[in-house]
Formats: sequence, structure tokens, C-alpha cells
Amino acid sequence: MVTIVFAHPWHGSFNKAILDTITDRYDEENKPYQVIDLHKDKFSPVFSEEELSVYNQGKALDPLILKYQEYIRRSDEMVFIFPNWWNTMPGILKGFFDKVLLKDFAFNYEGGFNPLLRINKSFVITTSEHPSPHFKHTIENGFIADMLNPVGIRGTVWLSCEGTSKGTDKMRREFLDKVREVVK
Repeated sequence: MVTIVFAHPWHGSFNKAILDTITDRYDEENKPYQVIDLHKDKFSPVFSEEELSVYNQGKALDPLILKYQEYIRRSDEMVFIFPNWWNTMPGILKGFFDKVLLKDFAFNYEGGFNPLLRINKSFVITTSEHPSPHFKHTIENGFIADMLNPVGIRGTVWLSCEGTSKGTDKMRREFLDKVREVVK
């Protein structure tokens, strides 16, 4: 099972075209997947006082978080699709990591920091206006090395579309073709 985490608020965006390209490919291959559309689900990335009071216990009060955890528990692959805003992920995606990848679900501290997820194939697909080297450190060292790998989301391939809004239709089509070939 593949879990796709989609973090863009506008369904007319190029990010949505990326999501559609991937789900169309999976549908053609009869590959099972589920989509976590953070904005459509009205996911709140902000901790309430009540939620934070049980955070150290690895508990979630929001049923949506428990649903997301179940999706991830059943997955052996993950895909993250998001725009690069201010050289990093949107706040809603950061909140997803804060609130969903909890202690005793995604990791524990028994004898050190230990990953609990077993996802050996993942993709990070980003869009931006700036060249990828501007945020390579943030994605490769911050997002992949410091957020995905430590909880057991491994084997990550990063695809980046530069100049998304100002680029040509041909450039965007070529990127979608690349996504279609790589994410299978």
C-alpha cells in the first residue's frame, strides 16, 4: 500500500497535477494507494492545549490523526507532494509530522532513538520558483535525513520542479512525464 501525503491548498495547482499523475499511474497498474489531502481533510497543524497535554504519552485526541496513523501502518511506500515555501515545507505538513508521527507509533526512546515505521520506498516531490540547490540542504538534510529516515521512512527519491509558475507548459509536461516514470 502507498500513502500519498498531499500538502497544497489549491486543487488547480501544479502540485495537484502531480498528484493526479501519480494516482492515474497507480490506477492503471491496480496498485493500492490512499491519499491524505491535508487541506481537504481540514487537518489542523496546530496543537491545542489538550493535545499537547498527552503528546509526551504518544497519544492523539483527534480521530483524523488516528486515521492517518492507520494509513501509514498499512503502508510500505509513501509519497510526499508539496510546494517549497520560504525554502521549506508548508506549515500544514510540518504539523502533520508533529501531530501524526508520535512516540510509540513512529519512534521510541528505548536505548536511544529508534524508528518504528518500516517504509523502505518513498518519494518527496516538490515545486518551487527557485533552483533546487537553493533548498537542497533543507530537503536532503532536513526533511529526508532528519525527519523521514529517523522514523523508518527510507529509500527516498527527491524530485524537484523548478520555475513551476514561470516555466513553460512543455517543462511542466516533461516533469509530469518524469514523475510518471519514477514513481511506480
